Amino acid sequence: MKDKLLDVAIDHFGRMGFEGAATRAIASEADTAMSSITYHFGGKEGLYLACADRIAAQVRDRLGPLLEEVGAVQDGDREAARNGLLVLLGGFARVMLDPASERWARFVAREQQAPSEAFERLYRNVMKPVSDTVIALITVARPDLNAQEVRATAVTLWGQAIALRAARASASRIMQVPDLKAAASALLIERVLENARCILSSKPENAG
Repeated sequence: MKDKLLDVAIDHFGRMGFEGAATRAIASEADTAMSSITYHFGGKEGLYLACADRIAAQVRDRLGPLLEEVGAVQDGDREAARNGLLVLLGGFARVMLDPASERWARFVAREQQAPSEAFERLYRNVMKPVSDTVIALITVARPDLNAQEVRATAVTLWGQAIALRAARASASRIMQVPDLKAAASALLIERVLENARCILSSKPENAG
């Protein structure tokens, strides 16, 4: 019942926000009593924060194996760092295109626009471990970049994949498909990776 409440609540909070979502409606859809929310989470705020923890755990389950796979890159091994970044970016892009990410992506998008304690939990439990790995790999892959340039590169690389979910309706319209089916999704992921290859293989203008 606890998991069912969380899944329903993630959908309600994502669609209507914290203020707009009603715990009575959440309990009703989960086919349980209002007292279940108090029992398991202490109230609406506790339920909201638990939703953030559940989302972080779900994303971590998807990306954790990839983080372990690319985490052993040695300092100075630029090719391995580039390949690791492509593996991680491709995996994240697939998560963004997965229909299962739709409900929790709305929740995360709201927290991006108006961060609360839920955002802090999301960032601490999944966003920071991913971004730290990405930054470390870019630092190896592009030693010509300074620290802030590395961070800016991480933001822009990851932003391409995030757009596959955040701008899904526009992407479907531009690709002239009613939804991002397998063929269109595969092509979009390949474009994201090709852009990343270009960025990660660039050299400073004065390089020999």
